[in-house]
Amino acid sequence: MYIKQAQEIFSSAINAVQPHVLLPYHVYIDKEILHIAGEKINISSITNVVVIAAGKAAPAMAKVAEKQLENLITKGICITKYEHAVPLCKFQTTEAAHPVPDNNSILAGRIVMEAVKHLSANDIVLVLLSGGASSLVADMPGGITLEEMQLVFKLLVNSGASIQEINIVRKHLSKIKGGQLAKSAYPAKVFTLIISDVVDDDLSSIASGPTVPDSSTFEDAYNILIRYNIWIQISESVKTYIVKGQKNEIDETPKPGSVYFKNTFSKIIGNNLVALEAAKIKATQLGYNTVFFEEKMTGNTEKEARQFVRYLLDYPGILPACILRGGETTLKVTGSGKGGRNQHFALCALDELLNKNKIQQKRKIVILSGGTDGTDGPTDATGAVIDPEMYKPGSIHKEILKEHLAHFDAYTFFAKSGGLVKTGPTQTNVMDIVIGLIVDHGFIV
Repeated sequence: MYIKQAQEIFSSAINAVQPHVLLPYHVYIDKEILHIAGEKINISSITNVVVIAAGKAAPAMAKVAEKQLENLITKGICITKYEHAVPLCKFQTTEAAHPVPDNNSILAGRIVMEAVKHLSANDIVLVLLSGGASSLVADMPGGITLEEMQLVFKLLVNSGASIQEINIVRKHLSKIKGGQLAKSAYPAKVFTLIISDVVDDDLSSIASGPTVPDSSTFEDAYNILIRYNIWIQISESVKTYIVKGQKNEIDETPKPGSVYFKNTFSKIIGNNLVALEAAKIKATQLGYNTVFFEEKMTGNTEKEARQFVRYLLDYPGILPACILRGGETTLKVTGSGKGGRNQHFALCALDELLNKNKIQQKRKIVILSGGTDGTDGPTDATGAVIDPEMYKPGSIHKEILKEHLAHFDAYTFFAKSGGLVKTGPTQTNVMDIVIGLIVDHGFIV
């Protein structure tokens, strides 16, 4: 029953950040006037409308754009993750790899850049961005090969670097990211509507900021590669490209104040907070005293998980309670197992519960950690849930759990215990949500 309620709360959060809920308010036609990102444009003044949807939510965002813009779309491009595509009428769809780019990512990059060539001031580019676009739309500047690029990002993703740090490197190994798409589209008007998948809603970090100014530098990218001990592991071609950028032999990404952003407009239409607020409403409807933290989880996955458990065990408020957190933890993977940060979070939380000799006998605790995009790591699960049965005395051998933790093999553990949460692609992405239910034994709903 409690697991079902946790899943209902999680589903409510995901439903609140669906493109069909968010997007219609920000792009529509009314009496020959195009309303887009808060701006108004007379349709008669428009020559071309190019719509580029990129990310895990791209197909759903493109579908809404088709409905809202009617016959105004001149060219539509949709770039999304494998097995995420939906039928579209006005869009050319390309599926590509995430979180490490592949050949289709490079193809997608070429398609996008070709679409914005030779535009005029009477043209409009509508960019619909969501999480995952950094990998899905890629290029190979300076003679760098795909294999060399893939190695850089495999190392970065597994290094424990934050998404902001990863995207700084991505921006400086690209001619699309870091405002360079807007540069290529100039002087067209560029409108970007975004479903945010980063902690602070930093426009320059979401999808590596292809249409907004970038204040980071080649020097920053170099320092990140040094900091995480990646520089010594990458190819000479990548090193040469970065060093040339440091010496100003390669153009920097366009900075704030650049003329290329004169006609650009960007707006976040959905984020983790919107999802958490919906989760809070649902939990309250289910009878829970609900608390959520606006401060996002950003630290080490294991540390955040153990702190969350300790908070639930010590929670002094009225029961039953639902504690909600959002964000995106960092996971430095050193084992060869199968899983993702949400599954690892749940396994660390379970280990913490088992380590407590005196779990309060008057309460039950359920924890669900899930990615709002429907994917957690390179698996078919979105996360995992902990049932009170799992931490009953004698229910789990600690040695087995520790072994799965050490090998970063949470998927295998929860596949056996029945704790995997699978939603399939959700057509959105606003980072992760953690739900903690604290239930008195006598609580009945």
